[in-house]
Amino acid sequence: MARKPNFVRKKKRQRHGSAFWEQEYKNPEHLALSAEPGEDFVKFMRWLARFDGDSAFGDERTAVDFGCGNGRHLIYLAREFGMCGIGYDQSRTAIEQARQHSRNLPIKYTARSIAGSFDLPDASAALALDMMTSHYLNKDERTRLRDEVFRILAPGGFLFMKTFLRDGDLHSARLIKESPGEEPDSYIHPVIGVPEYVYSEETLIPFLGERFIIHKVYRSHKHARHGEARKRRTVTVYAQKDPYR
Repeated sequence: MARKPNFVRKKKRQRHGSAFWEQEYKNPEHLALSAEPGEDFVKFMRWLARFDGDSAFGDERTAVDFGCGNGRHLIYLAREFGMCGIGYDQSRTAIEQARQHSRNLPIKYTARSIAGSFDLPDASAALALDMMTSHYLNKDERTRLRDEVFRILAPGGFLFMKTFLRDGDLHSARLIKESPGEEPDSYIHPVIGVPEYVYSEETLIPFLGERFIIHKVYRSHKHARHGEARKRRTVTVYAQKDPYR
């Protein structure tokens, strides 16, 4: 009798760090990547229009997106408000997609990590974005990025930041317990395989407050029911560089 072949299911190749993001932008498996701006950012821009009037917008005003992905937020700012844009992302595939989507728009992109210093003039930007990005940096790198944002923003310029929130988030508690990173309040991401830091509000607000005026803090729901975790919890912060500094 012929022997039946022994079929072994082929395991998916694990991709970590930069390789993970390259694959996600080529063929998304874990993230729902959109070409539309996030609702929380659109909400921020409505608030900014009420708070600051037309002074935050207009031709040749510059926005810098640290972790721009496919460029969707800079494209929104260019089309809706006539702003110029500068975007950074470690994924070359994301940057290629951003450039394709930004044809004829005043936006420049660079493929690089957001760690370290940036070749941008002091007080040259009206708006900076850190959306679900800097939590991949270590403590020294996060501090360096905050200080670079402060340097690059013009007096009165704004920072929009969104990140994960540890407070009341069952996912964060589990990840920190099961796969702790070297830094307190950090863990090794189970899919991406890199360290990820998660802020509590009592650490995030003083950290930003050392440099910026904090105007608004919005926390997402706890996303838990009957003791079971659902979505990750996030926090968004509207911050401003002192107009007189």
